[in-house]
Amino acid sequence: MINDVQSPSDPGRIPPHHAEVRPWRQKARAGTRADRMMDAVTTQIPPQIAASTVGLSAEMAAQGEEAVQRIARADGAAGPGSSALARFMIRSESVASSRIEHLEASGEDLARAIAGSRANASALSMVAASRSLQDLLRTVGADRVITLENLRTAHRRLMENDEHLGDRQWAGTVREDQNWIGGSAFSPRDALFVPPPPGLVKGLLEDLEEFVNRDDVPLLVQATVAHAQFESIHPFTDGNGRIGRALIGAVLQRRGATSNAAVPVASGLYAVRDQYFAALGSYREGDVGPLFDVLCRTASAAADESVTSFVRLRAMPELWREEAGGRRGSATSHLLDALFEHPTLTAEEAVELSGGSTSAAYTALERLETFEILREVTGRKRDRIWVVADVVDELEDLDRRIRARMHRRTV
Repeated sequence: MINDVQSPSDPGRIPPHHAEVRPWRQKARAGTRADRMMDAVTTQIPPQIAASTVGLSAEMAAQGEEAVQRIARADGAAGPGSSALARFMIRSESVASSRIEHLEASGEDLARAIAGSRANASALSMVAASRSLQDLLRTVGADRVITLENLRTAHRRLMENDEHLGDRQWAGTVREDQNWIGGSAFSPRDALFVPPPPGLVKGLLEDLEEFVNRDDVPLLVQATVAHAQFESIHPFTDGNGRIGRALIGAVLQRRGATSNAAVPVASGLYAVRDQYFAALGSYREGDVGPLFDVLCRTASAAADESVTSFVRLRAMPELWREEAGGRRGSATSHLLDALFEHPTLTAEEAVELSGGSTSAAYTALERLETFEILREVTGRKRDRIWVVADVVDELEDLDRRIRARMHRRTV
């Protein structure tokens, strides 16, 4: 196993991955003859990084510092104690991270999944990703340490209700078989990347755990290297991309750059996903620079646009009250007080939150629908679900603004 420490005079470099040929055979006969006859695979082994030093050029150092300042500014704009804003940002991050994995769902689909109603598999997966990230950030924020158990727990939350039985069975468990990215579905033939053999995964994860808990590495360098190293190790049967991107937020949380709200960096990564994937390839060749650049630009765009959304979101409750009125103590007034913390509502929840009778709650729901504050998303007469239209629209607009800003930087 390579265990070199790179010189700080070599900006943006770490030791490259090295190739290692390992025997490989199908466990079940499938695919083409070429798949069935394959008896060896060339795996890529990442270096140990626990003690690595990644040197920065003056330009890289300045770029990283500016991005950290923007993240801090956004976190300050979110302010302490706003659980709603924190959840909004986690949802934005999780949805965008899921889209990178080709999972698509509308805001309405997502609302149905949150409420436990019928929804497509992608929406259910996005809800699982949100809960997984929320738990990870809460735990890391409280303990100020990132452990392998944290990551396994996050993966278990992500995959425990997955539609694929095989992936559910491995939820929270490090893989015991060889996996690969791209190529054939039945063998590593023509794979784009073959991660290290399963026997090396535990040691590489322990090495990564040591690296992510250091305090002497520039913050965004640490987030960049940690994410890329995790993606190279690819320790799970599925869900590696989403957990790997969640690790970026966990690093920011552990180092104190964020404490009030996550920065939805995945929206920016989705906008430049070809660059992002190419930069992961450069990392495997020993060049951290391209991925560091992508992450700094993404974090800056996400942080700045988040500030705009925080201002808009905070102003919404007062605007709703101005539009819909409702005397103090009425069912409408009670619902207006609750909407910011409950952007997705069932009829039963509306009755409870309105503090009145069922008929009064439905009257309030109809009134808020009339003023387009609430939007019904099921199209049914029973088991109906409403979303707070302004919140859903703002979070979708945040994603669009981040992607547009990243695109402007690349054309």
